[in-house]
Amino acid sequence: MVNDFNSDMQRTDRGMQQRSINAPGTRPVAEQPMAANAAYQQARQPAGGITCQYCGTVNDPEALYCSACGEAIGKTNCPYCGAALDADADFCEACHHYTKRDVCSYCGARLSGNEAYCPECGNPRGGVVCPVCRTVNDFAFCKQCGTAITTEAQQLVKELERDPEYQQLVEIAGQLSQLDNCLPYSSERDIMREQANQKLRERVLTLLAKDAGKQYPQIPPRHTKRMTMEELDNKKQKCMSDLTAILDRMAVPPMPSPVKARNFAMASKPIGVRLAWVCNWKGAMHSSPCGCAKPHLGGKWVILGKNRTADIKDDK
Repeated sequence: MVNDFNSDMQRTDRGMQQRSINAPGTRPVAEQPMAANAAYQQARQPAGGITCQYCGTVNDPEALYCSACGEAIGKTNCPYCGAALDADADFCEACHHYTKRDVCSYCGARLSGNEAYCPECGNPRGGVVCPVCRTVNDFAFCKQCGTAITTEAQQLVKELERDPEYQQLVEIAGQLSQLDNCLPYSSERDIMREQANQKLRERVLTLLAKDAGKQYPQIPPRHTKRMTMEELDNKKQKCMSDLTAILDRMAVPPMPSPVKARNFAMASKPIGVRLAWVCNWKGAMHSSPCGCAKPHLGGKWVILGKNRTADIKDDK
């Protein structure tokens, strides 16, 4: 009898527990520890903490890097002027100084912070003088004229020169440069004068050939590079459109190292065209990525019009 009574009581207790679990609005037992753990973790989050934009982890307010994924999240100060900088920035746009003492500005190698020369690339910490324009630079490419200064930068340029798309980029840039130096016809009178000069040339060359004994000389036509303003504008627009398309395809993607991103962008810049660097970080227009604090977030070269130089404000 006692055993039967105990069995009945156990069945009754189990039934009451099951009804409680399945009651509307009641959280299942299996979820209760998870909810308690989430509440506990939320309670442990520091007040005023910094949320990582990459993984969502909330870090201590003083943290410079995320404790979960390691990405830079905090703020620091420029050692030269004291301006506030993001932890992953390596250049101060306020005073125009390279700010990372533990990373080589030329090759991106890790440093202890006290070396006079980088043990990886051998370049001095105090800057390298450009052999072309004599500007002192903290980077592998001259910020003034774009010359590849270091051996690594020169090798990077040679590698890009073998890229068919880069070769096309240089060719179109050269065509655009020639068009910029072309003198168009200013009026109908200019065209008529050009035609008259062409006929005079053919007549003189014909007479000279006949004096030399050629009865029916063939005078090759003179190819002039002059054209009407409308023709010149159309050719320029075509070159600029083709150039823009290639620059878009060769845009620098986000990468871990600001130094490597800066070097790649400078190596891919064609010579002879007025360009500006537009960074992905804040959409600002720089004269080059040498003036950008976060080139590793990516960016691209854009063609500058005649009146767009004033748009470059971050390098002043």
